[in-house]
Amino acid sequence: MSPLTLVTATLSHPGGRAVNEDAAGHADGCWVLADGLGGHGGGEVAARIAVDTLLAAAAQGSLTDPGALTQALLAADAAIHAEQEAEPRLERMRTTVVVLASDGRAARWAHVGDSRLYHFRDGRIRFQSADHSVPQALVKAGEIAPAEVRFHEDRNRLLRTLGNHKDLRPTLGPAPDGAPLALAPGDAFLLCTDGWWEYVTEPEMEVALAKSASPAQWLQTMATGLLRRAPMDHDNFTAIALFVA
Repeated sequence: MSPLTLVTATLSHPGGRAVNEDAAGHADGCWVLADGLGGHGGGEVAARIAVDTLLAAAAQGSLTDPGALTQALLAADAAIHAEQEAEPRLERMRTTVVVLASDGRAARWAHVGDSRLYHFRDGRIRFQSADHSVPQALVKAGEIAPAEVRFHEDRNRLLRTLGNHKDLRPTLGPAPDGAPLALAPGDAFLLCTDGWWEYVTEPEMEVALAKSASPAQWLQTMATGLLRRAPMDHDNFTAIALFVA
């Protein structure tokens, strides 16, 4: 099968904050987005290191292999640790990360933290990553419903991030060691920070997708609704959209 074409758009906005601590980029069959954690100092530095390290790894070879993708994430974590040691003011910087790798035929992804990946097929969400957060753990335990994650009082308490000096333990998809997802024309992907998905529900993502002729239009439609709903001091928000053709 000949490789399919992946058309991409990115939207990043500081929201109601003075500094945008999100970072995003794509090249060499790799799309990556990171959300530097506010309150830790240097969040924007950690996010940029994560994005740049993963893109550099993709330039050296495909990250569709689970081992290669895991090693790239470990390298990003190590690069953040090195910068923490070199610059004491950055010693507490952290970041989430979500990454999609594809050769145009198949795709694999991974995430750490609460930046999400959604896969759409036939206009509907077929996969949604599960956050590494306290509310998501409560969902898994059956204590709260999935819909309660968005505005749970502990939604910002993350259990895994890059730069926290613990075992990284990224979650890989569609299966940790299984085959990657075979792409189909019409597939779409959305990678986004919590500042995005907190104010754009999954049904709204699907409705906006149905109305959009391009990834850029899809992002803009969702962002318009986000800005109507979010409070004045809302978080940075960033998303990458891909259409498979």
